[in-house]
Amino acid sequence: AGDRGLGSLPGREHEFNASVVNGLRYAKALNCPRLHVMAGVLPADATAEERARRFRTFTRNLRHACEEAAPQNVTIMIEPIYTRDVPGYLMNTQAEAHAIREELGMANLRVQMDLYHVQIMEGDVATKIRRWLPHVGHIQVAGVPGRNEPDTGELNYDYLFRLLDELKYDGWVGCEYKPAQTTTAGLGWLYKLIDRKRSSAA
Repeated sequence: AGDRGLGSLPGREHEFNASVVNGLRYAKALNCPRLHVMAGVLPADATAEERARRFRTFTRNLRHACEEAAPQNVTIMIEPIYTRDVPGYLMNTQAEAHAIREELGMANLRVQMDLYHVQIMEGDVATKIRRWLPHVGHIQVAGVPGRNEPDTGELNYDYLFRLLDELKYDGWVGCEYKPAQTTTAGLGWLYKLIDRKRSSAA
């Protein structure tokens, strides 16, 4: 129904809890160590009071999700999403997501950093990476502004990938973009990146 998650929706806590149980079943079957919990969207006319209420609901639900996931060694992930892709989504900046992470203090709660969203909402991407990377569980990339291959647009991913190496990031980088043509044709950027890394290591 376009909810974009149940995490912050008051009155639907039982539905949210059931979805966590179901998600953890899938995670166990697939040997998946991370589960993305989506916050949901606010009504267009939401007041500041309603927004604060949603954040409180989200925080309580996240605590429950982390407690349920911990015995299975699953990390719960939350992701800020920018307003043009998902109008009204509860979290839009890395700072908002990390404030929730810090408030809860749960060892198995991490933040997804989609560099496409970060650039559009906040900019200053390299500084955000340096500040938040120790608490980031997954990184995603796409070209800005068209959300095509990451070798197009205004972000210098060569530089950002080198920065991730410099900072010893050992997690996954997900490619969440729309190929300009076909998936196979669009993978040229990856092959060039691999060739450059091989050349620099030689």
